[in-house]
Amino acid sequence: MSTLDTVAHAGQTPDLDQPWADLGLKEDEYARIREILGRRPTIAELAMYSVMWSEHCSYKSSKVHLRRFGDLPQTTPLGETLAGIGENAGVIDVGQGWAVTFKVESHNHPSYVEPYQGAATGVGGIVRDIMAMGARPVAVMDPLRFGAIDHPDTARVLPGVVKGIGGYGNSLGLPNVGGEIVFDECYQGNPLVNALCVGTLRHEDLHLAKASGAGNKVVLFGAKTGGDGIGGVSVLASETFDEGGPTKRPAVQVGDPFAEKVLIECCLELYRAGVVEGIQDLGGAGLSCATSELASAGDGGMSVELDRVPLRDSTLRAEEILMSESQERMMAVVAPDQVDAFMAITDRWDVEATVLGEVTGTGRLVITWHGETIVDVPPRSVAHDGPVYDRPMARPQWLDAVQADTSASLPRPGADELGKVVLDLLASPNLCDKSWVTDQYDRYVLGNTRQAMPADAGLVRIDERTGLGIAVSTDCNGRFGRLDPYAGAQLALSESYRNVATTGALPLAVTDCLNFGSPEDPAVMWQFERAVAGLFDACLELGIPVTGGNVSFYNQTGDVAIHPTPVVGVLGVIEDVAKGVGAGFAHDGQVVLALGRTRDELDGGEWAHALHGHLGGVPPQVDLAAEKALADFFVAAVRAGVLTSSHDVSDGGLAITLAESALRHGVGASLDLTPVCERDGVDLTTALLSESVARAVVTVADEQSLATVVNLAAEHGVPVARVGTTGGSTLKVKGALELEVDAMRLAHTATMRSYFAS
Repeated sequence: MSTLDTVAHAGQTPDLDQPWADLGLKEDEYARIREILGRRPTIAELAMYSVMWSEHCSYKSSKVHLRRFGDLPQTTPLGETLAGIGENAGVIDVGQGWAVTFKVESHNHPSYVEPYQGAATGVGGIVRDIMAMGARPVAVMDPLRFGAIDHPDTARVLPGVVKGIGGYGNSLGLPNVGGEIVFDECYQGNPLVNALCVGTLRHEDLHLAKASGAGNKVVLFGAKTGGDGIGGVSVLASETFDEGGPTKRPAVQVGDPFAEKVLIECCLELYRAGVVEGIQDLGGAGLSCATSELASAGDGGMSVELDRVPLRDSTLRAEEILMSESQERMMAVVAPDQVDAFMAITDRWDVEATVLGEVTGTGRLVITWHGETIVDVPPRSVAHDGPVYDRPMARPQWLDAVQADTSASLPRPGADELGKVVLDLLASPNLCDKSWVTDQYDRYVLGNTRQAMPADAGLVRIDERTGLGIAVSTDCNGRFGRLDPYAGAQLALSESYRNVATTGALPLAVTDCLNFGSPEDPAVMWQFERAVAGLFDACLELGIPVTGGNVSFYNQTGDVAIHPTPVVGVLGVIEDVAKGVGAGFAHDGQVVLALGRTRDELDGGEWAHALHGHLGGVPPQVDLAAEKALADFFVAAVRAGVLTSSHDVSDGGLAITLAESALRHGVGASLDLTPVCERDGVDLTTALLSESVARAVVTVADEQSLATVVNLAAEHGVPVARVGTTGGSTLKVKGALELEVDAMRLAHTATMRSYFAS
């Protein structure tokens, strides 16, 4: 367009054709924008509305369901939620004047198009969300889902994603303490790259994203703005891939972790100096998001001179600057008398900072370009009052047949076959050793990591003086979600909750990343609503809040959607990380105890999936009361110092829990599961392979500790059975199997390297 499309020009040319469809807007959405403004939008306004009204930013298809989370009590078992849904990240009180902020988000489509930069900038974006709360980032995690392990495209995507996560996180100096790596054909065209970050702050350091106080200055600081990531949230993240695969490379951002590391330290000094009134990171939708959200959350309006934005590419048009998702940028609101102090700090860190405008009392967001007004909008209409859809929902017609096709039709292995079954499971893609991946991540940088992969949960010290620490875990079984999305979401929460509890930490709060197919498919929307309802009901029963998260729709190629994959992160607190308990038999001669009750529940589990390619039936029964009782037991037992190890029972059942426990330190065990089988009415095969919930394996060093554990279990209503003793070089289960630890290790460690090690 040769003539600058100003607000005045828009008023004079009401019938000008505009590319609203190319920017991802629907016809009725474009009509609504015209109604809001009383005229056609300028091209700059159209750009802002297109990215901010995208599915990724506006949650327009999910908002009607997510509102339920706001009805949960906004307190944790320990204290208050200091910031919740609607902020950049949730913040909870963990005691002793400390608060913790954590959140998980997706960067799925960019990571398929350009695996390295897609994953790297996913880490960078979630870290800036944590920074924006006034916190120091202290750890990251990465729940990952890929297609079949032997598919050629998995060989393209996985190594790039892993290098991107490691390259960015390692350069920031942040320990990567956990996550998941899952392989399933349903993710072949839509791998899931979710990223979680945890940060710590003192209560008084909390900052919120709002622009208040007329006359306060609006400052952009960090990296220069370039052409990378333009329209990423609308063009890339808010639609499905077609059958042709990834083609949209220009929408993928490019990250610079060293610039972000400097930005972290600069922000922390700005906070300490008290020169920041409000702050917002520039992630999805870039300046469009930062300006509109800050103004919308404040008490007035904002004026911005867009031509003052420092650029890497001087040819960028105004609307491109507004849509750019260039990384490592922040926007702050600063009182006029603090601007010089603010600039002195950014200068000291060699971070470029520019005053773009100021907070006004007009209630409007006004953006100029070389003196001409190109944006004049009510900010809430851009940031918070976008379209809200109550999309049609329908239970999928195929679900009855899938649920009727249970694992009962599969041949159950006999006692003489169980040894081979365990070795095959240990070598299967989802249960095999993932150290080829995790060895590329720095897990112990900063010196505060007590536990990391392959532990059940990451355990990180946040106060060196007292030892106060946090445990974090993420989890989800998408197959359970396909069989029953309501139960599947609750099972994701229950396992993540259990993982945190096994360390001895008290679970406090939830963040989630809800990964689904197209919301325009009524079956997908039904799955989504059921998953949200499941999470809401489970959090209500467990007494923990959802503090924030992310929805990722359009994880679909053509009409083939991924399994419903509501990844759930749980954060817990432990009084002293030195008391935290890890997985693995560490010494000979210790007593092995099985906690919890076993049912005949193999549907959707790893035995059916990995060894039979079967998915049908119904997932394990959810038992939240049993999960809470188990967690309360672990908190008490770890405080009492009577456990020498603990490991939850989940994927692959008790067989894999026992095998992993033996592999951790190379210590075998001699076991007899008769007490479990007789008490719970199951056979030996079921006892080993069932994936029933609320179970764990623990060890104790002596009879005195055993008595304490048995008493604590009885006090909390947790079934406990003495099943054997650690020691030797084999894992022996009476009547079932006897496997050399070395043979298990060989099977366990060979798989990933055979596919990905060069």
